[in-house]
Amino acid sequence: MSSNVRVRFAPSPTGPLHIGGVRTALYNYLFAKKNKGTFILRIEDTDQTRYVEKAEEYIAQSLKWCGIEADESPEKGGEFNPYRQSERKDQYRQYAEQLLESGHAYYAFDTAEELEEMRERMRKQNVPSPQYNAVSRQYMKNSLALSADEVKKRLDNGEPYVIRAKLPRNEELRFEDEIRGWVVFNTGQLDDKVLFKSDGMPTYHLANVVDDHLMKITHVIRGEEWLPSAPLHVLLYRFFGWEQPIFAHLPLILKPDGHGKLSKRDGDRLGFPVFPLNWKDPETGEQSNGFKERGFFPDAFNNMLAFLGWNPGTNQEVFSKEELIETFSLERVGKSGAKFDFEKGKWFNQQYLKMQKPETLVELASPVLEKNGVKKDDAFLRQFVMQMVERVVFINDFWSEGKFYFQAPDAYEEKMIRKKFKPGKKEKFPELIKALKETDPFNAESIEQTVKTFMHDNELGFGDVLPIIRIAVSGIMQGPPIFEMAALIGKEETVNRLEKGLEAFEGIAGKD
Repeated sequence: MSSNVRVRFAPSPTGPLHIGGVRTALYNYLFAKKNKGTFILRIEDTDQTRYVEKAEEYIAQSLKWCGIEADESPEKGGEFNPYRQSERKDQYRQYAEQLLESGHAYYAFDTAEELEEMRERMRKQNVPSPQYNAVSRQYMKNSLALSADEVKKRLDNGEPYVIRAKLPRNEELRFEDEIRGWVVFNTGQLDDKVLFKSDGMPTYHLANVVDDHLMKITHVIRGEEWLPSAPLHVLLYRFFGWEQPIFAHLPLILKPDGHGKLSKRDGDRLGFPVFPLNWKDPETGEQSNGFKERGFFPDAFNNMLAFLGWNPGTNQEVFSKEELIETFSLERVGKSGAKFDFEKGKWFNQQYLKMQKPETLVELASPVLEKNGVKKDDAFLRQFVMQMVERVVFINDFWSEGKFYFQAPDAYEEKMIRKKFKPGKKEKFPELIKALKETDPFNAESIEQTVKTFMHDNELGFGDVLPIIRIAVSGIMQGPPIFEMAALIGKEETVNRLEKGLEAFEGIAGKD
């Protein structure tokens, strides 16, 4: 493909950016970079009634966190300035008037009440989806049904109007989609959408097509929810006599059970975010959690999103951004909706966490530990993160899953104690405690040898001893290698915890 590929992500600032929108931005970005093209961010804010304060800022911050950097944008500027549709509104009227002159659009003076009356009449006639179309427009107040004098009079009097697209009555419309193949619509099933509103602003349909043409967009890569709008857009390109871009409609991101599109309510119900960053609704004050604040690495988040609809055709799952750019293609994007799997997302994050250098993990984990009153030198923390790295998913887990490194447990896994702490065993453990006190140097190898000697001398197995040491030291059965853990905690603390634990275990084991 040639180097003049130009794609855009064109969100509306009507609320926080859903992960479906981020995925659309990511796919556009990957496609542009793969083909040495240009990725544009354009804000489509023509619908001022749905405008939400700070939503545009949120979109920009989200893309910045993800590392999805636009080549042209409202912030960066570019050859086709401005990149905010509300700042381009003066140019759209001329295109609406061009369609009026060519007979592909018309004035409509109908009030909201008259439109509802029309729909109600059609419902009574058992029309399944009442529309303002080639049939119903004949009976409405528009420039196709009214006389030229009447139209002029209404315009001269400043009567409110909209400009609607005049769709052919019964035409089969075909276009090729890069993901879905040939898509076929009949214009008889479509309505005459409003292109220009009474407030002097274009609708999404007109502004979108005009801007894509003026900005020389070569590929329109967007969500499946825009597929019903595609026939009108194809017709507008034809009406204007412009070259049509290549369309690619991405599959939906579905709920985990696969039934329906993923929503914020699903995230609230199932306990995972659906927005990239925290969002506070400026009207209600409601707070929604984001992937960033949940502890995701940006590259892990992107990796997770990339696989919601695309696959590389190999067994590789973990990709750097550079590898995604190199591998991505629209040919490997599927038509079917992709089920969202938060557990898989956590797995991606864990892989990225494990790839970090120990010094990076120390730097990331230190604020979390300090917040919980932990102050240790870098040498200790380096060993700590290396021992814990296989057992954490998020940076915060270093504390929640590893706090026993810094404080003695205040509770024990009682079920396991009752299973492992058999009568007659306790009296043998003072011998192990004494041996551990004499172990020098107190490193993992020496501790292991001391424990093995104790087991041999007392004819005990690993299952008789190691669970007792582990639970006494950490409070839980699962964790990093016990000898390495004990070495890092230190001799005095290990012995103290073992003595305290054995005392507690006797009481626990004696319970019913």
